[in-house]
Amino acid sequence: MTGTISPELFRFLRELRENNNKEWFEENKSRFREHVQLPMAGFIESVAPWLALNAPAFAADSRLNGGSLFRIYRDTRFAADKTPYKTNVGCHFRHSAGKDAHAPGFYVHLAPDEVFFGGGIWAPPTPVLNRIRDSIVENPERWLKIVRNPSFTELLGGLSDSQMLKRAPRGYPDDHLCIEDLKRKSVFASATCAEAEVCSDSFADRVTEAFGALSPLLEFMVKALDLGWDEAKLRAM
Repeated sequence: MTGTISPELFRFLRELRENNNKEWFEENKSRFREHVQLPMAGFIESVAPWLALNAPAFAADSRLNGGSLFRIYRDTRFAADKTPYKTNVGCHFRHSAGKDAHAPGFYVHLAPDEVFFGGGIWAPPTPVLNRIRDSIVENPERWLKIVRNPSFTELLGGLSDSQMLKRAPRGYPDDHLCIEDLKRKSVFASATCAEAEVCSDSFADRVTEAFGALSPLLEFMVKALDLGWDEAKLRAM
């Protein structure tokens, strides 16, 4: 496996979007494995050394099932849309102490005309989010230094403004220096690029550069949640 992704990945996803049914997928399953699963596993392996050096509490698991790569199958049990397959591919480098996708993590999302990579914590349960909010209230200068850092704002464009409360969350001051960040229901930032860049040899470097700019934010959240940032701390837990 290599870390290089070919245009065939996007071609497959475009065709899947037009033929989102079991019969077509089964007929093209070998293409899915060759052009989607295996290149993504190789990409995950190419990111692993950076994580081991810079954020060792976050796992890069290149297994095709049960690892960092998300399944292509949709959970349609409670969905109005019953199409069986996702038309994107993604991988999540999750914190080793996390049990689900609500833990802080790094993320890569590839879809036709929609590529982004970054991370944070997405729509966590309120008690988890409130621990991050508490840490922001207690350490506003440190928080602002992270989210206003030029590398963070230039590479990632700042924090995503999706999923914002209209008012201050209950129990938090509405005149706090970081009130807009306290209103967030998700704490996430990401960079984007074109499909051609995804298919270049430098894509893994582009992603890890963004991960590097994101790391202080994740470290802030990990510490707010009393999780370990590195292996030494994890072994002590």
